[in-house]
Amino acid sequence: MAHGHHSGLIAIWISLISNVLLTVLKIVAGLLLASPVLLADGVHNAGDIIATVAALSSSMVSKKPADEDHPYGHGKAEVVASGFVAIILVIAALWIGYQSIGALFEPPHEPSWLALGAAALSLVWKQWLYVYTMRVGKAAKSKSVIATAYDHLADVYASLAAAVGIGLGLLGEHMNWAWAAYGDPIAGIIVSLLVLKLAYEIGRDAVDILMERALSPEKLAEYEHLINGVYEIKRLDRVRAREHGHYVIVDVRVGIPGDYTIQQGHDISRQIKERIKAADEDVIEVLVHLNPWYPGE
Repeated sequence: MAHGHHSGLIAIWISLISNVLLTVLKIVAGLLLASPVLLADGVHNAGDIIATVAALSSSMVSKKPADEDHPYGHGKAEVVASGFVAIILVIAALWIGYQSIGALFEPPHEPSWLALGAAALSLVWKQWLYVYTMRVGKAAKSKSVIATAYDHLADVYASLAAAVGIGLGLLGEHMNWAWAAYGDPIAGIIVSLLVLKLAYEIGRDAVDILMERALSPEKLAEYEHLINGVYEIKRLDRVRAREHGHYVIVDVRVGIPGDYTIQQGHDISRQIKERIKAADEDVIEVLVHLNPWYPGE
């Protein structure tokens, strides 16, 4: 887990440095070459810098051990950062849409091969960052790193649309297609919709975890099967489980013979915990409540 955390921090640092460089490149190129979609993409990248800093901070906080004020650990810090990334993406999507719609009511800007080159460079680099960051995030089970990966995916959409829009403008100029001159802002509108969809998916997942949505029925059924494998258990009263960032907490209520000693009850609780933790490495805590059971119930 420590190795995964270290890899996640490296991935976020690479993302942060990349976002700074790409932000400067896109904004400068967008201003000099009068490309609305490239400029809007650059502003989006500027928001990515803030989101990546939040992901970096939360990743460091989330790995702090439990303390008196946070007895269940700090895992939800990553979920908060994931929600923050979703907010940044919504703002970026609205900005891109606003700029692109405004560009439709202005005389079309002359397309540039340099703008196309900048968009293509961003597309290739962001696609690599998405694949790399997503792989690290899944391996480390880090919500903040995975959210950063999805942020890169939004940039892939934006850069692809920018390249297509600018390319259409260049092709239209060569083929005398008047409508193609507006390929740049039209592509920007499409990007804004794609980014909004991505923001909704990230935000929904973050809210579900913060509201402690239960794990899937399949996962709960797996836990129930493990618990029922303990011979002394006579009744399974309840099983609940929730994500707490990059780990899972399970609550169990079972019935055991009412004449068992405290030591016997303790041993049964330990068996339940060991079985669940051995079967699912994401589980770090199993809370077991024992209820008395009597023959005939």
